[in-house]
Amino acid sequence: MAMEAGDIERMIRESIPDAKVVIEDLRGDGDHYAALVISEVFKGKSRVQQHQMVYAALQGRMGGQLHALALQTATPETAPDYARD
Repeated sequence: MAMEAGDIERMIRESIPDAKVVIEDLRGDGDHYAALVISEVFKGKSRVQQHQMVYAALQGRMGGQLHALALQTATPETAPDYARD
């Protein structure tokens, strides 16, 4: 069973409340997504630690309900220009 983009965003925001989350369904199948997560809580953390925080927010759904997630994390200062407020 595939996950909805809104569910992915909601779960991330519940775990990382200040996060700006941009989700893209890469194939239109609800099974392959790209996510950009921007948060202050990532400051001082390695990229691996940042990704672990996002995966933890997804509560074990990676590899099951959520088959593939191309994940990019950033702080507000390192976010891509297109994602800045």
